[in-house]
Amino acid sequence: MTSHPPGRKRAALTLVVLTPVIAELGLGSTPMHFAYLLLLWLPIYGFGVLLIRESVRRFGGGWPSLVLLGVAYEVVEDGIGLQALSSPHLYGAAGMAPRLFGLNTAYWELNLVYHVVFSVLIPIALTDLLFPALKDRPYLRRGGLAGVGIGAVLGVGLLRAAVPPSQDPGYTAPLWVLVGCGTVVAVLAVLALAVLPRRAPAGPPGAGTDRARARVPGATGVPRPWLTGVAGAVGTALYLGLFFVLNHGARPASPHGTWALVPMAAVAVLAVAACWLLARWSRSASWHDRHRIWLLGGALVAHSVLGAVGMVHQPVDRVGLLVLAALSVALLAPLARRRPAVPSRPVRV
Repeated sequence: MTSHPPGRKRAALTLVVLTPVIAELGLGSTPMHFAYLLLLWLPIYGFGVLLIRESVRRFGGGWPSLVLLGVAYEVVEDGIGLQALSSPHLYGAAGMAPRLFGLNTAYWELNLVYHVVFSVLIPIALTDLLFPALKDRPYLRRGGLAGVGIGAVLGVGLLRAAVPPSQDPGYTAPLWVLVGCGTVVAVLAVLALAVLPRRAPAGPPGAGTDRARARVPGATGVPRPWLTGVAGAVGTALYLGLFFVLNHGARPASPHGTWALVPMAAVAVLAVAACWLLARWSRSASWHDRHRIWLLGGALVAHSVLGAVGMVHQPVDRVGLLVLAALSVALLAPLARRRPAVPSRPVRV
């Protein structure tokens, strides 16, 4: 690649900042009155997701590659950094559902869906919409990519040093868990960067030629953009509702056991249904940026509003999340008005 359009550094910085704001602050996992903690999470979230995006762009992958690396991100954060996937104490995760091979099954499933969507896909999609001229290009040169990779690794160490000593003192995951996590991450990286890019030029929602889309059964029409916003909000609300149900099981007074398999199954069905529906819509020649913006907006608003209801308890935190939801609307509404209601040019990602 010989040309480097302007704005690459701004786009990279935007993604680095947006990721922890959406993933941590936007739900209330990090309450507003502890917003300064985002400086601690910025390396693993911001640099980690930027590393994912840059790797996928350079290897020619598409959204399926981003999903696989999103899974890898979750394994690194919760399996190696926090080690919450196997801890019998941290966050009460062991009490959510029956454990399997010493792993916290419900915690893993919930955080897998959450990190893939809200830590990886949504920040990347939003940044691509804010910098459309760069959406199919890497932001960084090789030196910058190496620096981001080092920063992401240091971010894992910083997470390990900052949280478990106070929240889960004395626990270290068994060696087989750490080796297993590393192996899973390596396999996912190979699939995402070496296997998938060779199979087909997978693109984002809306990529591909009209002729290619027309060959996909049922891919001839999509709902109005505002309805995709409703779908994004409803899907997010259903997921967070199940999240709250399972998280309630971590409390000592709550029932434990196989009852949790029901909401776990519902989470899996919801995730599969959402993927199927989005894939169906995105293959239509009628799918365009306004659909994407409304979809992201619906998900982000529901994300923060439900966080204000079920995640935080202090008034300042609730008000802060509602303000964040309003800011999401204020950012995306004019962006949608500026975009034409026609499909964007084909890109690989």
